Amino acid sequence: MTVDTSPEAQLDPPKQSSLGTSAARNLATTTKSAPQMQEITSRWLLRMLPWVETKGGAYRVNRRLSYTVGDGSIEFVQDGARVQVIPRELGELALLRGFDDEEVLAAIAGRCVQRDFRAGEVLVERGAPAEQIHLIAHGRISQTAAGKYGDEISVAVLADGDRFGENALLDADARWDYTATAETPGTLLTLSRADFAGILNSAPHLQEHIQRFSSLPLQRQNKHGEAEIAMSAGHTGEAELPGTFVDYESKPREYELSIAQTVLRVHTRVADLYNGPMNQTEEQLRLTIEALRERQEHELVNNREFGLLHNAAFKQRIQTHSGPPTPDDMDELLCRRRGTKLFLAHPRTIAAIGREMNARGLYPDHVDVGGQQVPAWRGVPILPCNKIPITKENTSSILAMRTGEDNQGVIGLRQTGLPEEYEPGLSVRFMGIDEKSIISYLVTTYYSAAILVPDALGVLENVQIARRSD
Repeated sequence: MTVDTSPEAQLDPPKQSSLGTSAARNLATTTKSAPQMQEITSRWLLRMLPWVETKGGAYRVNRRLSYTVGDGSIEFVQDGARVQVIPRELGELALLRGFDDEEVLAAIAGRCVQRDFRAGEVLVERGAPAEQIHLIAHGRISQTAAGKYGDEISVAVLADGDRFGENALLDADARWDYTATAETPGTLLTLSRADFAGILNSAPHLQEHIQRFSSLPLQRQNKHGEAEIAMSAGHTGEAELPGTFVDYESKPREYELSIAQTVLRVHTRVADLYNGPMNQTEEQLRLTIEALRERQEHELVNNREFGLLHNAAFKQRIQTHSGPPTPDDMDELLCRRRGTKLFLAHPRTIAAIGREMNARGLYPDHVDVGGQQVPAWRGVPILPCNKIPITKENTSSILAMRTGEDNQGVIGLRQTGLPEEYEPGLSVRFMGIDEKSIISYLVTTYYSAAILVPDALGVLENVQIARRSD
């Protein structure tokens, strides 16, 4: 037998003897997945928050009246990201101690201007005219001055509730004798000499008070700054019992339900002709709802009005000892509240926690949460939330919270029973078909979150999550 090995013979393709797969695929039924979406996360915050029915679209948090004039520290109230000084707390200033005209104090408090600062920012320069007093709501500020031999020396480190520049309110020739630099991000309120003088000129009682500088009597409080409830215990016989009452905040915080919504549009041709094996409208709606839920969790963490990061009480925000999240930092965050239900951290922060523990020969426990094993510290689960921001300096925050109304914790707010409700607190309303044959659906969800008492939520701030180079 002779085989033709010429180049021409080798170029001839073999003859096909059966139907090819590319042609056969035209007659086959394709197996396909539902539409996939990379944005979907575990959304542990939405799963773990107890959701409270909020009729009327608002939730009012009533608390006992709390202020601690006489403890040397100035206290503030928060309304989202907005900070105000409690008027009576201005009595901590030497020139206002003992002054009890609520109307004038409120006017002074209203003239205080909020200023947010960043780490490393110089707030006042040594030698510059001092024209305002600064009240530190949150953050750490260092004061440095010129030493005897021309070097920089540390004067003081100030933090939440401290103030500096008090003499600037009355002394027109005052100058800063130190430089104040922010060590961490934070917030302060400033009151200028001109604003204080405007109130002083119209308040004769304030003028008289500043001249005599009377002292302010101390008021008894419990360790949380709440007015003490008088009572008697251990007495015998017919002892006279003290009378008391429980005072409340006169202007309690109200949380109004926020909203996230969008309009879903589907062409009638798509809805009519391309619904097998999957319903196009249902798949479009499913992915839209997933995106809305992701945005809802983002707002619950970051919104300046009700987000957890902005509404955590200043006294419940702490700093790391050295930058990375060490076991000591986790313990300090944990011990500041009873019944901590969970930690919440960015996945990269959780990885940093694991590195710090492993470096010390520690290995975090795991607990079961909803049938899933998650890492834990002291039995408290550490749950991931990629909505917690990471700064350009590779720092983030860790949240610790107690949850539930009965525990005076953190709660989620929503209203159910909406018209055309699709899921609890989420409605899908048909908006009609336009002249281009486009079907429109209004997809809406209402939500918010409330912190019932300040110690329900704590934040470990400025957590360094980058891997060390050593």
